[in-house]
Amino acid sequence: MHFRSSAPHDFSTLLDLTMRVFEPFYEKSFRPLLGETVYAVQHGAWRSDYRQELRSLLETAPGNGFSVAEEDGVLLGYIAWHTDPVRGHGEITLLAVDAEHRGRGIARALCEHAMDRMRRDGARIVEISTGGDDFHAPARALYEELGCTPIPVAVYFKEL
Repeated sequence: MHFRSSAPHDFSTLLDLTMRVFEPFYEKSFRPLLGETVYAVQHGAWRSDYRQELRSLLETAPGNGFSVAEEDGVLLGYIAWHTDPVRGHGEITLLAVDAEHRGRGIARALCEHAMDRMRRDGARIVEISTGGDDFHAPARALYEELGCTPIPVAVYFKEL
């Protein structure tokens, strides 16, 4: 496995991977948990939202980073981050690993890669967020194994 920068021809593959990774959360976790109205308002357009976010993350801009993990020409996953050297703050903004390649340490390697890059670019701390639901349990476990400290946050929704 090796890391590389993304290339323009990667967009379609990255978008397909993103849809496969996050569809179970939005369609099988979030939607049933909160119902159709909250789902529609909050994340009903999640597919187009990710399309826009991914395009934005792939744009070259100061402080932004994006790397893909690849093996034998197969894209295994990717990570996006932002570094603000003035604040000494880095943030992992999106992490995705294809389900068929999970359990091999790819997410850990991507996180370590991004953290090394952020450190090199002036970050003294890193922030990474995830959900508190069952879908996100593996992510929480990984971030804690990496030495990240969780903070309790509560988000509430109510249909009006």
